[in-house]
Amino acid sequence: MTKRAVKIVISVLISFLLAMMLAIIPLPNWLNWLRPEWVVLVVIYWMLVLPCFSLAFICLIGLLLDVLTGTILGAHALVLVGIAYFIARFNRRLRLFGLWQQALVVLIVIIGYQALLFWIESIAGSALIVWQYWLTSLTSALLWPFLFLLLDRGVGNFLHTRS
Repeated sequence: MTKRAVKIVISVLISFLLAMMLAIIPLPNWLNWLRPEWVVLVVIYWMLVLPCFSLAFICLIGLLLDVLTGTILGAHALVLVGIAYFIARFNRRLRLFGLWQQALVVLIVIIGYQALLFWIESIAGSALIVWQYWLTSLTSALLWPFLFLLLDRGVGNFLHTRS
C-alpha cells in the first residue's frame, strides 16, 4: 500500500471509531432525542468522497453498531448498506449540490433510515415511537454541512495530496 492509501485507511477507521463513540455516549433522556446519526453521516461522507468504498466494511460497521446499541442484529447493517448503495449510485449528482442542498438529501436519507429501522423493530415487536424520534433526522441534517467541512478539511486532505 502507498502512503496515501495508508493515510486514507487510518482516516476512515478513526472517523468511524469517533462516530461509534459519539453514537453510544450516554446523554440525558431529553437530549438523547437530539443525538445526530453520526455513523450514517460518516457513511454518507465516505460514499461521497470514495464512491468505490467497500459495502462489506459498511456491513461490518452496521453489525458493530447493532451490537453497541443493542438492536436486532443485522438491522443497521442492512439499512446502512442500502444507504451506501443509494449514495454511491447518485454520487456525481450529489457532489454537484451545495452543502445545504446536500443537507436536504441527508434529511430525506436519514428519515428513510429511521423509518426502515422502525419497521424492522416493529416486525420484531420491540418498536416504540414518539414524535421526538424524528428529531434525530433534523439535527443530523443541520449538522451535515459542518461535519462535511470538518471531515473534508481534516481527513479529506489526504485524498488530494500526492505521496
